[in-house]
Amino acid sequence: MNNAIADSSGAWALLHKETMRFVKVAMQTVLAPVISSLLFLLIFSYLLEGRLEPYPGVSYSSFLVPGLVMMTLQQNAFANTSSSITQSKMTGNLVFLLLSPMRPWEWFVGYVGGAVLRGMMCGLGVWIVAAIFVPTPLHGVVWITVFALLSCTLLACLGFIAGLWAEKWDHVSVFQNFLVNPMTMLAGVFYSTHDLPALWQFISHLNPFFYLIDGFRFGIYGVSDVSPWISLLISSAVTLALTLVTLRLIAIGWRIRG
Repeated sequence: MNNAIADSSGAWALLHKETMRFVKVAMQTVLAPVISSLLFLLIFSYLLEGRLEPYPGVSYSSFLVPGLVMMTLQQNAFANTSSSITQSKMTGNLVFLLLSPMRPWEWFVGYVGGAVLRGMMCGLGVWIVAAIFVPTPLHGVVWITVFALLSCTLLACLGFIAGLWAEKWDHVSVFQNFLVNPMTMLAGVFYSTHDLPALWQFISHLNPFFYLIDGFRFGIYGVSDVSPWISLLISSAVTLALTLVTLRLIAIGWRIRG
């Protein structure tokens, strides 16, 4: 048991470093995203409340809250790993981790774990503040927790891969602006895919982010655009695939040595 604790000390040290990295600037890394998401809620609720009813008996404002929660936690989980890896590469200290006895899973726990914590904190912050103005039910806490964790892990892995790929900050922006943000916005954050034409419904169902958000909404309302079990299967498969890719890239030192 003592050996197991000693073997994991690197992972916990890296996790602590990654956590303190965003906690020390929480105004920027947690509070600012929460405020931005609440502005979306304010604007869209003002414009569309009473005009749309995505689900029977569910107001548009209430429907919007879980989408904004998921959008916020996804974007911040991605931002945490991508910025941390890119910064470490540019300062030249990431390569020193290769000289340590840390194994790939310890890197994963440290970097991805820190991103998951930041994403969950941001998402929870949006939900708590939004609940003051727009109460939302809780149909299944387990479903909510599982899809939130899958979202954070998936986006954290994408952020890790983006950070390894990037050679400068512009590359991270390209990854976020042309992949993460469009996939998030087109995943049903602001609308139900049932309201779309058949072609766009089909295209939306090719987006793995859609299943994360739809499954999360099922945990709140008990209704969803597709079966929550299908959402769980697809979300878990994509998250597992990206986890294995991330671990493999760490193991071979892809773009870490320069």
